[in-house]
Amino acid sequence: MAVPPEEGLASRLVLFDLDGTLVDSTPGIWASVRVAAAELGLPEPTPGQLRSMVGPPLEDGFAAAFGLAPDDVARAVAAYRTHYRAGAMFDAAVHPGIRELLTGLRADGATLAVATSKPEPFAVAVLGHTGLLGYFAGVHGATLDGTVRHKEQVVAAALAAHPGTVRPVLIGDRLHDVLGARAHGLPCIGAGWGPAPPGELEVAGAAAVAATPAEVPAALATV
Repeated sequence: MAVPPEEGLASRLVLFDLDGTLVDSTPGIWASVRVAAAELGLPEPTPGQLRSMVGPPLEDGFAAAFGLAPDDVARAVAAYRTHYRAGAMFDAAVHPGIRELLTGLRADGATLAVATSKPEPFAVAVLGHTGLLGYFAGVHGATLDGTVRHKEQVVAAALAAHPGTVRPVLIGDRLHDVLGARAHGLPCIGAGWGPAPPGELEVAGAAAVAATPAEVPAALATV
């Protein structure tokens, strides 16, 4: 539904996914996945396996992409995180146009927050390292023990933390974002500049797909 012009973005809650949406974090993620695979004696990950690890919760990614049993998933996650927190997490670059998008949304009165399946301490560290942390009123992520890791869980945390806002919307780059938003009745704008395969966001039911960050404000006006 189109928003009357006079309402603008004032008090609107705009949630952002992190990996693939705000930053290109594939180098650090892929390097850590390779280390985890080697630790478990697995073959070198294929390009498809690596791509599939950007987006879903880490535990789910290892189980689905590598067919690991629960005990091996835990070992893979531990090896991954050891390498990731040692410095690979900072091998991430802000997508072109993101700073301008965030600046514009805040200037128009929107409340911005992050809702990510990355563990919250890692998300805060990456946002701080890339200079994006100050744009957000809150950062809501997974717990290190895995009890909170799915997108619908972190979206729930974000909604609970910002009760004075209206018309929440999620911007994300994978089908997990679309489905996590839908679980709470939220529209999702697909970040078409992220790593999703062609058509994934549309098939999942994204309300709109923006090819670049510059297209997001126009998409927001339609939902």
